[in-house]
Amino acid sequence: MTGILLALVAAVSWGSIVFVSNKLGGDEDSQTLGTTLGALFFAIVVYLFKKPDMPNVVWAVGFISGLFWSVGQKNQFGAVRYLGVAKTGPMSTGLQLIGTTFFGVFIFKEWQTTMSIIIGISSLVCIIVGAVLTSLNQGDDKDQGKSLKKGLLVLLLSTAGFVGYVVLIRWFHIDGWAAILPQAIGMVTGAFLITLRHRPYNKYAVRNMLTGLIWSTGNLGLLLALPLVGVATSFSLSQTGIVISTIGGLFFLNERKSKKQVIMVLLGCLFIIAGGVLLGYTKR
Repeated sequence: MTGILLALVAAVSWGSIVFVSNKLGGDEDSQTLGTTLGALFFAIVVYLFKKPDMPNVVWAVGFISGLFWSVGQKNQFGAVRYLGVAKTGPMSTGLQLIGTTFFGVFIFKEWQTTMSIIIGISSLVCIIVGAVLTSLNQGDDKDQGKSLKKGLLVLLLSTAGFVGYVVLIRWFHIDGWAAILPQAIGMVTGAFLITLRHRPYNKYAVRNMLTGLIWSTGNLGLLLALPLVGVATSFSLSQTGIVISTIGGLFFLNERKSKKQVIMVLLGCLFIIAGGVLLGYTKR
């Protein structure tokens, strides 16, 4: 039961990030910088308590992983400008699941049985259907179409960053506890470099340190859940958090435009959750 609750902490935390950052205000630059500063503060506290063994490879890989994350998070925040919170959450989750699954299947050889292949393909179909449903626009508004295309391009860049952030740690078999601090340092460095031109040193960056603390809480929750309930259950549950960003965008950020659109986005969200749960079973 404890492991389930910890995995749900990850789901709630990660599902809240886009919604909370939007409520706190600021553009994607101040949101990204503030989030990474909050994550660094959290990582320092965890490091002082845990004091894990950290050889040079952990510092190097963790740092580069953090750089990838900063690219992913900045562009996820940036996609909200074109797609809104309700669409960005599920579409980003769907693309990340597809990206990490690609590496899991073709690089890490995770699907070894016929059943895992069948379940895996079914999960990808669910995710693709969900992403399509959440991206549907109402009417023939050309401006909406342009915004969707721009938003998808930004999300693709975001996905590349997030997938690189995950795959690097897996590739080098870096322990999660040891990776937290060097990752956070890489995140702050990356955020500083990619936002330097826009000078995001304002009150919104300070506010969004709360976003970083929320993200870090979810990261730690998933880390602690892994040995208790396994990768399949904890990973799957962590994906259900998109419901929070979707509902938050539709009903609390005034993004609801029509009954049909609400139904499509929520239905797409359910398909993506189903795909995430199925993907979890391929990891057994």
